[in-house]
Amino acid sequence: MTPATRAAELRKLLDRANHAYYVLDAPEVSDAEYDRWMGELHALEAAHPELLTPDSPTQRVGADPAASLQKHTHLRPMMSLANAFTPEALTAWEDKNARITADARGGGYTTEVKIDGSAVSLTYRNGVLVSGATRGNGRAGELITENLKTLPDLPLLLAGTHHPGLIEIRGEVYLPRTAFERLNRERALAGEPLYANPRNTAAGSLKLLDSKVTRSRRLRMYAFHVEVIEGSLSVRTQWEVLEQLASWGFPVEPHRRRHPDLASVHAEVERLERQLRKLPFDADGVVVKIDQLSLHRELGDISEREPRWAIARKFAPEVAVTRLLDIQLNVGRTGALNPFAVLAPVEVGGVTISSATLHNEDLIETKDLRIGDWVEVIRAGEVIPQVVGPLPDRRDGSERPYAVPDRCPRCSTTVVRDPEEAIRYCPNPVCPGRVFEGIVHFASRDALDIRGLGAERVRQLLDAGLIHDVADLYSLTAGQLVTLDRFAEQSASQLVAGIAAARARPLALLLFGLGIRHVGKTVAQLLARRFGTMAALAAASEAEIEAVPGVGPTIAQAVAEFFATAANRELIARLAAAGVAQTEPNAVTSGGPLTDQTYVLTGTLPSLSRQQATELIERAGGRVAGSVSKKTTAVVTGDEAGAKLAKARELGVEIIDETELKRRVEG
Repeated sequence: MTPATRAAELRKLLDRANHAYYVLDAPEVSDAEYDRWMGELHALEAAHPELLTPDSPTQRVGADPAASLQKHTHLRPMMSLANAFTPEALTAWEDKNARITADARGGGYTTEVKIDGSAVSLTYRNGVLVSGATRGNGRAGELITENLKTLPDLPLLLAGTHHPGLIEIRGEVYLPRTAFERLNRERALAGEPLYANPRNTAAGSLKLLDSKVTRSRRLRMYAFHVEVIEGSLSVRTQWEVLEQLASWGFPVEPHRRRHPDLASVHAEVERLERQLRKLPFDADGVVVKIDQLSLHRELGDISEREPRWAIARKFAPEVAVTRLLDIQLNVGRTGALNPFAVLAPVEVGGVTISSATLHNEDLIETKDLRIGDWVEVIRAGEVIPQVVGPLPDRRDGSERPYAVPDRCPRCSTTVVRDPEEAIRYCPNPVCPGRVFEGIVHFASRDALDIRGLGAERVRQLLDAGLIHDVADLYSLTAGQLVTLDRFAEQSASQLVAGIAAARARPLALLLFGLGIRHVGKTVAQLLARRFGTMAALAAASEAEIEAVPGVGPTIAQAVAEFFATAANRELIARLAAAGVAQTEPNAVTSGGPLTDQTYVLTGTLPSLSRQQATELIERAGGRVAGSVSKKTTAVVTGDEAGAKLAKARELGVEIIDETELKRRVEG
């Protein structure tokens, strides 16, 4: 037998053994036999380097440590899911979808346990893994290909034949409970601090620079979604998507089920919640998806944030009881004074917490929270600790009501409160609390995404007097940074490079990063697309801003007031002088050929994705609506068009195809 033949045979044996052990949970060979095969393949590939293939099992052992993690832009956005915390909320979700298309109620559902891990995206070209990345901000994540290759149940080469030319597989990487417990036992013996929970440990393990360490953590994964970029996939339901993933060699969530209606889904959620502690992994709910893929296209997405056709039905969070030691205030980037509870440390859902949000002073009064109370605490969505309420029966008279302050705890400025809002504000724009939170927000992943500039670094730069606002970031030098603690030459250069890269971000991200009151990510995108440049937006009247669809009077007033403030205009001028881009690539064409026209999309278009078609219409001055009405200009239809097409015919609304849409856009 030639070396090439033997190497191919060993690869097949090892791949089959991995699949049987990790995916099917049915080992076929002993550990000794497996190790002997792996050692023989290593020796063959070392003696004959030309035999080494990208999908060889030997490539799972880990590569040399990387200097840093690179950015990776997803070919399609990775969206998150809306949450339903009660059966009523899940029913309301179905009702809302049924108002868009009546077929949504009869399309059937699938359920999968929502594993508490870290979402990843895997890119395969012609069936071969070419890259893997973290979710990041949904548009771009961090490249972690070598770390993902160490997962024994992740196929480096897809099984079967005739794969689509280019696909992205979405999955959840997690740390099994047994592996987490083993890891913490090892750390305890070594005198090292213990990890808090499997989810955070899995996420951190994926971002390690040494993939050999990642391999030692024994991470696992489940695949749940396919994005076809090039080619096609002959599946019509979400259930068939899961079956296809399994046939390609991916592990798929083993408790998945198919349901004829929502009543069956409700029963499944109750069943799984009762078995929660028996699962081999941490879970926080059940992912519910409409089964028919044609309805996915019909319902579409809410911006690039979340799909309408899927939702996470969350389990009831664990509740703990502890002492409310104090109520203190954080000063937010807009000056909002946000109360939070200082708690006696308590474990909730496997995590020790010592503080929790209290939202606003009205909530404190409504719940009758008093300092010194025994209180119930939950982790909302398994993430943010919240105080449910006090236990009045346990009061002994030592408790005292919370006194609302009339001055900012950071700068002593007299605070103000709008009678229509439940929050007090510090009006001082140079309040240290506002400045700090504003810079942290500006550099955050959803805003300018400046890598390496987290809260601790921002605090360090402010304390050293190197920066006073966001514009100062762009004048920092590596020479200044290396004089500070914990800054080596490489980390200093990397931060300066990260700040420089943020100069090119689009206007929408800059607007969000500036922290204008009431302007979130979606509103920032609407404003950036409509006005195109910072100068045009700054010159717009309050009425012109309010005229943007999706922008109401409160937002318009806040934006107009922001640009009317001399200090803000000066800050924007300094950012422009530093080379920070203030234009939006996806801006709507003023007076374009589709101005004041409304279009509805249905079905699968030949060459445009739903997002691409939406951007095409908006850039030409039109808007895209989610439902058909008499005011609709036209319905753009493609393959497998649904109820919207029938509604258009009923109302006599014009029906066009992709070719006609492109002709109209071109004028």
